[in-house]
Amino acid sequence: MAKKNGVTMDVGEDGVAVITISNPPVNSLSSSILSEWNEKLQEANRRSDVKAIVLTGKGGVFSGGFDLNIFQKVHKTGDMSLMPDISFDVVGTLMEDSRKPIVAAVEGVALGGGFELALASHARVAAPKAQLSLPELTLGLIPGFGGTQRLPRLVGLAKAIDMILLSKSISSEEGHKLGLIDALVPPGELLSTSRKWALDIALGRKPFLRSLYRTDKIGSLSEARAILKNARQLAKKIAPNMPQHHVCIDVIEEGIIHGGYSGILKEGEVFKQLIPSDTVKALVHVYFAQRAISKVPNVTDVGLKPRHMKKVAVIGGGLMGSGIATALLLSNIRVVIKEINSEYLLKGIKSVEANLNSLVSRGKMTQDKAGEAFSLLKGVLDYTEFKDVDMVIEAVIENIELKQNIFKEIEEVCPPHCILASNTSTIDLNVIGEKTNSKDRIVGAHFFSPAHIMTLLEIVRTENTSPRVILDLMALGKTIKKVPVVVGNCIGFTVNRTFFPYAQAAHMLVNLGVDLFRVDSVITSFGLPLGPFMLGDLAGHGIAIATKDIYDKAFGDRMFRSPLTELLLKSGRNGKINGRGYYIYQKGRKPKPDPSVLSVVEESRRLTNIMPGGKVRKKRCYQTQVVLLFGNVSFVLVLQPITVTDKEIVEMILFPVVNEACRVLDEGVVIRASDLDVASVLGMSFPSYRGGVLFWADTVGPKYIYERLKRLSETYGDFFKPSKYLEEMAMRGMLLVKESEAHPGCIEVSVSSRRPGDQMATHRLQVTSTCETSDEGTNDGATRAVPNG
Repeated sequence: MAKKNGVTMDVGEDGVAVITISNPPVNSLSSSILSEWNEKLQEANRRSDVKAIVLTGKGGVFSGGFDLNIFQKVHKTGDMSLMPDISFDVVGTLMEDSRKPIVAAVEGVALGGGFELALASHARVAAPKAQLSLPELTLGLIPGFGGTQRLPRLVGLAKAIDMILLSKSISSEEGHKLGLIDALVPPGELLSTSRKWALDIALGRKPFLRSLYRTDKIGSLSEARAILKNARQLAKKIAPNMPQHHVCIDVIEEGIIHGGYSGILKEGEVFKQLIPSDTVKALVHVYFAQRAISKVPNVTDVGLKPRHMKKVAVIGGGLMGSGIATALLLSNIRVVIKEINSEYLLKGIKSVEANLNSLVSRGKMTQDKAGEAFSLLKGVLDYTEFKDVDMVIEAVIENIELKQNIFKEIEEVCPPHCILASNTSTIDLNVIGEKTNSKDRIVGAHFFSPAHIMTLLEIVRTENTSPRVILDLMALGKTIKKVPVVVGNCIGFTVNRTFFPYAQAAHMLVNLGVDLFRVDSVITSFGLPLGPFMLGDLAGHGIAIATKDIYDKAFGDRMFRSPLTELLLKSGRNGKINGRGYYIYQKGRKPKPDPSVLSVVEESRRLTNIMPGGKVRKKRCYQTQVVLLFGNVSFVLVLQPITVTDKEIVEMILFPVVNEACRVLDEGVVIRASDLDVASVLGMSFPSYRGGVLFWADTVGPKYIYERLKRLSETYGDFFKPSKYLEEMAMRGMLLVKESEAHPGCIEVSVSSRRPGDQMATHRLQVTSTCETSDEGTNDGATRAVPNG
């Protein structure tokens, strides 16, 4: 019986050896595959009956690249010997200097190492719409099979740098125009054309081109240096905290100055140096974590098949409702938007139209496609159209009574199979649905703003939500190109709950005298796209006021109360919505710090009255100067701002976030700790190259974070008090991500629910599960997040 996976070689009567990679689903290059490929290539060069070689992949896919499981194993064991040590032999000597021509027959995808094998071949024949890419930098690496040297020689230096630094893919059609693809043929003719092309090279009828020797597309040395200089400036802009972009440019330059072989040797050295780096560990962690979220015990492993959603109703056409509707329309799902009056309905429909037109103006879709999507939308003022909907998503303001009434109404008018979902960002789903009799159909569908662009979808389940409903919503999320993370029911759910201390810590620092613009600058330098104050501006400060009481009721013992937001709104500053917040917003211009806001900040400091050294007064004194009387002599004590380093600012803002994340873990709100990392990257744009909030905490050290928070709490109060869970992990020397995951082969799943004022109810169970890892592409999560609550 033939092996299921591996590398095979068939020699035809024409003397062409067809070497086929078979490693489903995307023919990834594992150590064994590379070893077998090496052996087959040597055998083909030795055999006298072989005149030429064709390299291809089985199942309509060339190769999805290097097997990332190897990196995961290296990171877990620290054993670099697990890395295959044959890359230079294969792509440097054996392929480049092969006596017999090699033609790559490319179909489907040729990504990463797979694309590099095609580049190392002496010609490339491709089927239409094949995807070609070197995405290694999204994982903190550089191409390691010769891509840094061959791509510039085949498409030109500027184009190659653009593709590599930005991880851009091109189609085989574009590759053909660039001269990278030698022939573009129908899939049915791919193998026959490739065989003939290889024979023509062997017989001298076509040129035998070895890419490392080519210089015709590099240009002069001065031109190359100018391009490399621009590339370094781009790298500083897009990746200030990541090393791979900068060293990749150095490797490319090495090959241009000292030749392709020298460049490949340096590429191999740098590739291996990067593998154990924190950046690679973090990005590989996020890659696998994002794939693990599709495994939900007792939902995805019980044989259920998701139902197709043909028609979805959205209640509320505001910012979130119109964004959700747009996301659905883009995936050819019919949408009904309901509003309370004609004026609001027209605004909602126009918002959807504006969203689609924006995508057209940015080249994301054609005008015809936008028109087709918009034609699937219908606006209504009553529930007539709800009789055949598969799902309703409520997206009205955060008002409990309003939401309760809506859910009672839709339960009566919608079909029995219809999913009843809320986009609430804060309110307990059990409270929202307490007047209904269909609690098994109630679920949270928490999108992030703008909903048609942001990729995270929090699926919030209660103890009553049925597995069918969760599975259907997961499938819908994938259909509309979201990343669905299943979480438990609590105030704020996962992202907003974990990050509610983020803005509060920033407010504390400012009330202690730290410059607010410095705080934003430090946090963006750390890697978040927005500091807490600009984030507040973009979200709108009214949202913070609307949700403050809900968080205060749930987490009042660890809240820092500051009048700054109220004072800001009182002074007519609601952020980007009205052009003024902490920053000034003008159309077509970057936001500028507004110096006049400092008077509002000073008033907040006066009212908050935090003493030097951080102790908050038991009784408020509404003066920033304290007058001390000794007999007839008075002394004025002026409260001084605290002095903090940039590192201390990062710790004072983000360590409370880690602390709250530990409570989320302890309460079982997420299935896995890594789910929280995915949610933080996609929902709050926590830098993916730091691995998510918990992975980053592990690199800092739970014990250090615990001790630092303990010292801060002694100075500034209970806002910084370490959680019991963090204390336990620190004292036991355990990591937050690894130690909170279930034993290999098992997944610990927790379903949590909590009503305001009640204790968290957590139900834990062990279920056997087999974890599979796909070889699909990855999303680095580098998008701006503005939570809608």
